[in-house]
Amino acid sequence: MADGSGKAQDATPPDLAAEVRRIGGLIANKSGAEAAAASARLVAAQPRLVDGWLIHARASQAVGALETMRDAAEKACALAAGPKTGFVLAEACLISGDSTRALTVLDAIEQGAANDYPTLRRLTDLYTQCGMFEGAGRAARAAAALRPDDPDTLFNLAPPSLAVGRLDEAEGALDRVLALRPDDWEAHYLRATLRKQTPENNHIAVLEAALARGRGDPRAETAVGYALGKELEDIGRIEEAFGFLALAAAARRKRMAYKVEMDEGAMAEITAAFNAVYCSRPLEGFEDEAPIFIVGMPRSGTTLVDRILSQHSKVESRGELNDLALAITRATPSANNKSRRIAAAAEIEPRALGEAYARSLRGWGAGPVHLIDKAPLNFLYIGLIARALPNARIVHVTRHPMASGYAMFKTYFRMGYPFSYDLEEIARYLVAYSRLMQHWRAVLPGRVLDVAYEDVVDDIEGQTRRLLDHCGLAFEPACVAFHENKSPSATASAAQVRRPLYRDSLEHWRRIEPRLAPLERALKDGGLL
Repeated sequence: MADGSGKAQDATPPDLAAEVRRIGGLIANKSGAEAAAASARLVAAQPRLVDGWLIHARASQAVGALETMRDAAEKACALAAGPKTGFVLAEACLISGDSTRALTVLDAIEQGAANDYPTLRRLTDLYTQCGMFEGAGRAARAAAALRPDDPDTLFNLAPPSLAVGRLDEAEGALDRVLALRPDDWEAHYLRATLRKQTPENNHIAVLEAALARGRGDPRAETAVGYALGKELEDIGRIEEAFGFLALAAAARRKRMAYKVEMDEGAMAEITAAFNAVYCSRPLEGFEDEAPIFIVGMPRSGTTLVDRILSQHSKVESRGELNDLALAITRATPSANNKSRRIAAAAEIEPRALGEAYARSLRGWGAGPVHLIDKAPLNFLYIGLIARALPNARIVHVTRHPMASGYAMFKTYFRMGYPFSYDLEEIARYLVAYSRLMQHWRAVLPGRVLDVAYEDVVDDIEGQTRRLLDHCGLAFEPACVAFHENKSPSATASAAQVRRPLYRDSLEHWRRIEPRLAPLERALKDGGLL
């Protein structure tokens, strides 16, 4: 029973614990509305029940009631401050766009983590989710010091180390993981990406043995297949490499419920919703000079352009943020499918959206004049960006469609880009994306700077000057030395961008062109070749 004292209950009574578990089951079974109603009743009856407020936060999240989620998490923290409640609050703040508060909460948790292994593991995950890779590395190293022979702990050290350029530390951690657990398929893949392999120094024999052990397991065929494809390509065995890449992509694709028609339809709906009439309305957005958006397809050169620009003294990269997508989601709470969200997005009040996004962007910490958001698929939102943030710079990076398609096909993204595991689906997505970009050029002339990856490789200084001019920045020679950029990078190019520019990737696809026939045929059918 509630007594109104404002103190947390010391422990959750068995009957209330059972109710919390029941609500958790409803959330797991996608019965969000029922869970939200039940959790609301629970906290009304038991306002000092910490677990009640935490499950109410999760139930609210399940139905998209993000402010309610945050309020519930705040109440839980007020009753019992600590990692358990703090992590839920940090998540709620991230989702609601308050990155400043989220980082403050995580910092407080870290200060008290000391030898608390579960807390350090969770800190690693959340700092990584935030793109705060230095913090993730600190937590991961502290956790590894507590459990130096735990493979999962050691694996978690590798991604933040890779992101900040500590490649030797990442490789050492992965070597140790595989010594302890030889069938850690993901570790095999991640280790292969850390450097360009040579005929004298590679893991091909180890990978072939691992794949032989994992045959029939789609997780092994995916991760180890991509690793073998990458290492064989590194040493020039291109045909063999493609065979393993095709095996890996097919194994990955079979595990995914994806229809490229859905994305094609969504881009057509975006074109219709954000038409010339919409884009010709008076600008009513939020006046902020800070944002620079770098958009395009994955593996098209967006990371290269990001590294060039963020070498400037007045520019800092925030990496591949999802802040804009989250701001749109918060502004369209009643939209329960993609079509309804697109229609609702066209009715968003531009200034409110721009202000919410800018507040979230700035919340990652005090920075220089300009902040880069390089989430490639923000090309979907260019119509919204142009109205909500009229002073934002938008850079669109292009690449030859055959080169772009092949680069995506041979990359194991793990999260996102479900179209990238089938050559025909890649082509169909590229065609739809190209049509949408043609639409943006027609309805927003001069708003987007197109930069071709091939042109950057051929004339890095000239293209750097174009980029800086578009962003209103004076030329600085440091921008050309992009490989000396010390800022974190967590993209598929994280190791690659720490090396000087090289030309061999420009026509790389031609060496395997006959095997890319489905890609080429579909691109021709779509008018891109």
